[in-house]
Amino acid sequence: MSPPPPPLGRIRKRAAQTLDTALDDAELVAARASLRQGRWQAARSLLVHTGDDWDRRGHRAVVLAREPYSAAWARDWLVAEPDSADAALLLALALVERALRGKEPADLARQACREAAGLIPADPTPWLGLLTLEREQGTEQECLRLFGEVRNRHADHHHAHHLIVARLAERHSGAGPDPLHEVYDFADWAAQQAPADSPLAILPVIAHAERYRVLAAAGFEPAEPAASRHWSGRRARQVMKAAFDWWLEWEQEGHPRRLVDLNFLAHAKVCEGRGAEAAALFHRIGEHITPAPWSYPHHEPHSAFRAARAAALGMA
Repeated sequence: MSPPPPPLGRIRKRAAQTLDTALDDAELVAARASLRQGRWQAARSLLVHTGDDWDRRGHRAVVLAREPYSAAWARDWLVAEPDSADAALLLALALVERALRGKEPADLARQACREAAGLIPADPTPWLGLLTLEREQGTEQECLRLFGEVRNRHADHHHAHHLIVARLAERHSGAGPDPLHEVYDFADWAAQQAPADSPLAILPVIAHAERYRVLAAAGFEPAEPAASRHWSGRRARQVMKAAFDWWLEWEQEGHPRRLVDLNFLAHAKVCEGRGAEAAALFHRIGEHITPAPWSYPHHEPHSAFRAARAAALGMA
């Protein structure tokens, strides 16, 4: 039996206390609201109309799967439509989320992802689910293999590149700062391989922030990013300038995860002390805060974002 939908008051209270992973996708927000009440038909329609826009499909499916009862609703959907690849995908990603929270065996989630991948061979999203799981629980070798599966289906997959950069940044966590760390080379390579208008141009900034997370957690950098020399070296300045210049020329207003990049770029500009440039980014971000990188290394992201925004707007 499927669980009853949660009371609306609890939904609103919970939503007010969490960062909205849907970002500014209004269609996704509406479908998620219906899914919360057990009406999976809106999620079905959303995924059908998303088609093979793989970055958008991955973003939407992952956000829907994070709903507490999405696994139950996906099973209801499969009862009604046993051959639905989209229902199998939603169930697989929901089981990944549950496995990451320790509420489901990881092997069950892995099997569900493999089954979904078999139904939709061209879709990188089931492989994204596996990569998400193994980024936390698997070996680096397995993460790299799964990243390859995603990339074979969509070479510029935004979310997958972010996941693998975060994992690679954790290499040699106890070795201290290293301007030649592998994660920088990987991010530079991926950015160069991507088309000129690809948001993967921002990936070197992501690598810099993820490496800061690792170094600060290990005690090699101060907990306040703006006080860290990690953001003021020659390489850092070059990376930040190149990324900001790309944004000025190629701003991808339609990309489903562009606000993730804008949050990373604004954070970098704040840490670099470039208040006017950070202010321009904060205006684009609005209230669409992402946990990373504002939580790095152990901050409350709402508070860190608002303090950084106030400082940047005051300097602009």
